[in-house]
Amino acid sequence: MIANARKVIVTCAVTGSIHTPSMSPHLPVTPGQIAKESIAAAQAGASIVHLHARHPESGLPAQDPTLFREFLPSIRSACDVVVNLTTGGSTSMTVEERLQPALQLKPELASLNMGSMNFGLYPMLGRFKEFRHDWERPYLENSAGTVFKNTFRDIQYILESCADHGTRFEIECYDIGHLYTAAHFQDRGLLKGPLLIQSVFGLLGGIGAHSEDVSHMKRTADRLFGDDYVWSVLGAGRAQMPVATMALSMGGNVRVGLEDSLWDGPGQLARSNADHVRRIRGILEGLSLSIATPEEARSMLALKGADLVAF
Repeated sequence: MIANARKVIVTCAVTGSIHTPSMSPHLPVTPGQIAKESIAAAQAGASIVHLHARHPESGLPAQDPTLFREFLPSIRSACDVVVNLTTGGSTSMTVEERLQPALQLKPELASLNMGSMNFGLYPMLGRFKEFRHDWERPYLENSAGTVFKNTFRDIQYILESCADHGTRFEIECYDIGHLYTAAHFQDRGLLKGPLLIQSVFGLLGGIGAHSEDVSHMKRTADRLFGDDYVWSVLGAGRAQMPVATMALSMGGNVRVGLEDSLWDGPGQLARSNADHVRRIRGILEGLSLSIATPEEARSMLALKGADLVAF
């Protein structure tokens, strides 16, 4: 540990709906795998774990709170990591379905996308030819013609539904306009600082992963939110570590994990989420920084505490 180093919140996105199970044998799918990967990521130093659930047999994205309840108590009993639940789910779900885990389980944090967007995953078909489940190829093919829907009304519904639970939000911003949407809801009093602004780079349909894109996001967020926000970034795929390193040098925080990238180097699959955490930990410590503990992250983000969740 480096004395008096700046504290960096490291979020690990353990599993999600972006990648299909066949793309990596290391992607956790079952409740036991998700719990094990989350605990290992926390032990490697992650301040926060961001979690989706999947149907154990098919690997399909799932927002049934019953599935979340199969792994959340194990994580909570094993470590003090901050738990962040998705409200994203998948494009086939209604906003009411997507909200259920956050609504019923009342986590300290929940993710919230700041807008509808094209979510182009179909280029993956050029790299992956064999699939374990029947749904996976059509899921990627159909991403050329589907929209992830999150209208102003949807966002308002999620914010108002969770308003009395003390749940705060990881505000996911895939483009500059999403920052202005977050500012809009802050002006209306539905979002309160300090905001956790998660800038997302490198997904087809959103902003790119060029250094100018990263700087533009940071400049715009600084202008809109001043000192009333915490900036974090995630880079998709091969952009994960380069974008994270850029952000660290600019005073930012980072998100890594198998939801965002299956890779641990050119042509080499990451064997675990903990691999990603250890890699980014080495980078940030090389920059004379240190990972925030879960308690330090709670303080930086003004979270309600793990004793006030419903799992």
